[in-house]
Amino acid sequence: QVQLVESGGGLVQAGGSLRLSCAASGLTFSSYSMGWFRQSPGKEREFVAVVSWSGGRTEYADSVKGRFTISRDNAKNTVYLQMNSLKPEDTAVYLCASRYALRGLGQKDDEYDYWGQGTQVTVSS
Repeated sequence: QVQLVESGGGLVQAGGSLRLSCAASGLTFSSYSMGWFRQSPGKEREFVAVVSWSGGRTEYADSVKGRFTISRDNAKNTVYLQMNSLKPEDTAVYLCASRYALRGLGQKDDEYDYWGQGTQVTVSS
């Protein structure tokens, strides 16, 4: 079955950096766009970034543009989220998700087919 497993979360001070990874199995990785979302207690799940099947196209939420970078390595079936200049408001559980590539990039969580369990990111002030 399809599995998406996130790693790399943790506690970091404001202004610091973290790199999240999401390892995929059970699917043809290069046939899927890959997205990152985040969710804080009491808030709805929020789009963060998405990368196309080839890595050639990316989209970002305005709140992270210029600070976060999404990338992928199809040889390793892994998608990454490099997070720089972290702010306390970035604190959330970060989840990766896959969306069949022929449907294009997407920013709505109900457009994604498979989800990981998430990794906690906590940014202290």
